[in-house]
Amino acid sequence: MSDHLTVVDHPLVQHKLTLMRDKGTSTAEFRRLLHEITQLLAYEITRELPLTQITIETPMQTMDSPILAGKKLALVSILRAGNGMLDGVLELVPSARVGFVGLYRDEETLQPVQYYFKAPKELKDRMVIAVDPMLATGNSSAAAIDLLKEAGATNIRFLCLLAAPEGVARMKDAHPDVPIVTASLDRALNEKGYIMPGLGDAGDRMFGTK
Repeated sequence: MSDHLTVVDHPLVQHKLTLMRDKGTSTAEFRRLLHEITQLLAYEITRELPLTQITIETPMQTMDSPILAGKKLALVSILRAGNGMLDGVLELVPSARVGFVGLYRDEETLQPVQYYFKAPKELKDRMVIAVDPMLATGNSSAAAIDLLKEAGATNIRFLCLLAAPEGVARMKDAHPDVPIVTASLDRALNEKGYIMPGLGDAGDRMFGTK
């Protein structure tokens, strides 16, 4: 582990990830597992959310008790596969604001091409969590973080299901101030830029497309 990368080795996370990797897992089951594993990863990535104290009345007495402080969390999906992780985090933090970054990877150059960007207001005052199941080359992720920083974000986290060493290195080089939380650091990328052993194309498996 490093300050830049956290691999969540919780037994439930690892169990669900194994089921997701299996090529025999159905689209519906894959989607359900992604939802569940995202919630478990979200516990880790929200660990440093700021708290303040308020005074409440329990059925027994008055007490000072912790509650989330500051502006609402901003959750940003890197389209399209990031959408499969949104609901898992939103169930934990239903008041979070939501944004979208539309990037696709040019199959020839493997470089990201932007087609959409919509972010919540006042990003500088919010913790921002960018979500995308796969951190492969890191090019799209780094480009998405560029856009968020240009929009004012200063406190950013990156949440993914799988990461390749190449993507982690690319992100650390481009954005050393952005911690990454993932369920697994896989072996490497293949010649087409897919994570190995990986789980295939997360978007295709999630949405049943080819």
